[in-house]
Amino acid sequence: MTRHYIGTTDQFTVGEPKLVQINGRKIGVYRLSDDRFHAILNYCPHQGAELCKGPVTSWIKSSRPGDFQYEKEGEIVRCPWHGWEFDIPSGCMVIDRKIRTLTYDVTVEKFDVSIEQGKVYIEM
Repeated sequence: MTRHYIGTTDQFTVGEPKLVQINGRKIGVYRLSDDRFHAILNYCPHQGAELCKGPVTSWIKSSRPGDFQYEKEGEIVRCPWHGWEFDIPSGCMVIDRKIRTLTYDVTVEKFDVSIEQGKVYIEM
């Protein structure tokens, strides 16, 4: 794997992807609220939309009507075309397993991110 310099930590805003292109591949790099950095391919596996142009959101759970809990705040990206949601840290599609419906294991390609002395690198 090769390390690619993509900027300094202060160039990244929490909740907003920084889009970079490395070797012809478009990648969205996210800084989460706890200062973790993650990188995913800017491509929705459903129909090829630019995934990282979708909103960053949370996973909402409810144990009863009118009661909502927000989990993984700022860690879910929603496809701008059809609303498929992906967990930014894992790249996995977000599915409520309580709902009985036909599902498929779908993931978005992710890349390792490292930080050294305030500089951000993607490994690929």
